[in-house]
Amino acid sequence: MRRTGLFSALALTAALAACGDHPTAPSDRTAALPTPGAVIGQNAVKFWEAGATVAWNALATDLAARRPISAFRLYVYLSLAQLRAAEAATASPGPHPPTSAAIGAASAAILNSFFPLDIAEIESALDAQEAADPWPGAKHQDFAAGEAIGRAAGARVLVYAATDLVGLTDPGTPPVGPGYWLSNGGPIARGLLGARPFYLTSTDELRPPPPPAFGSPEFLSALAEVRQVANNRTAEQLAIALYWHLNVSPTSLAAPNGLARELIVSHHRKDAEAARIMFLMASAQFDALIGCFDAKYHYWFIRPPQADPGIITAFPTPAHPSYPSAHSCVDGADTSVLAAMFPDERDRLAGVAQESSVSRLYAGIHYRFDLVAGLAIGRAVAAKALAADLNAVAVR
Repeated sequence: MRRTGLFSALALTAALAACGDHPTAPSDRTAALPTPGAVIGQNAVKFWEAGATVAWNALATDLAARRPISAFRLYVYLSLAQLRAAEAATASPGPHPPTSAAIGAASAAILNSFFPLDIAEIESALDAQEAADPWPGAKHQDFAAGEAIGRAAGARVLVYAATDLVGLTDPGTPPVGPGYWLSNGGPIARGLLGARPFYLTSTDELRPPPPPAFGSPEFLSALAEVRQVANNRTAEQLAIALYWHLNVSPTSLAAPNGLARELIVSHHRKDAEAARIMFLMASAQFDALIGCFDAKYHYWFIRPPQADPGIITAFPTPAHPSYPSAHSCVDGADTSVLAAMFPDERDRLAGVAQESSVSRLYAGIHYRFDLVAGLAIGRAVAAKALAADLNAVAVR
């Protein structure tokens, strides 16, 4: 082999959702989400039984848990590279090289770029994939040909990613006055403000109408609800708030990715279809966050604990304005995509979206109208993604 070493435990992480290695989540709706960074033993299900798309997404989650990274960029470009590699392998003239090899090599190319300190580990995972027992029909396929296709696809995606404008738009100086968000003087989180979208025609295309006027009866009612929840927060509400805070964040999308992997495995989706699902989900999340932060810095709306200092939050308040809720934008997008891909799971996924969304009210950092606006943005982006011609989206 061209690489050295064997990282079989992580290469077998594809079995994650099938092995029952799940944490105790705060509700039945999320009880099947895999533990970020879980390592499967040597006797676990073989790599190919769950698929390369799932396995490499799980490895990305493990790496991101150890080395904080921009999760939205990581997963959208990882899944885009996987999708384009699968398409190229399928379109290859003559005997098709293994799609799984192309996906593995494309994934390695992306992960090497995002995690330069872990290249040896990543390449060892590709070694492990090559060494894994293939399914009977793949015995004579050419892994090297698939690898070449995948690395080329990964390289094209990295060139595309380099011009995505992430982090380049300055939100400006917060306005001063009643109802405006108050900076603590530290860096203001930019999210994906001003980034290049996949589906939106402009970054403000889905900008919601203004939040309730500061001091209005509607606003005061929403603020009172946050105070009431904070004053009477139950152990379950705190657990839900902490769970979603840790597992959906700028550096971690462990919960939605774990859920997607579990659904792909349990519904027996093949690698190419899995890559399409993961890209639709990740790109919808990406555009939802673009729209979300456009609205945040258009309205600069005050956070509940700033409007009422008596509100005790479950964790420090994020360094960006309140309206709309970013969690709601993201999980409105990803659960809507997954519901379209797995319609028999629609009710469960609606519950996941609602729980992730309301977790921010439980935490004391968002009003209910933030949640409603965020879910609407996420669902609207998902609809655009599902209607899009992916052949015309991004790089090929």
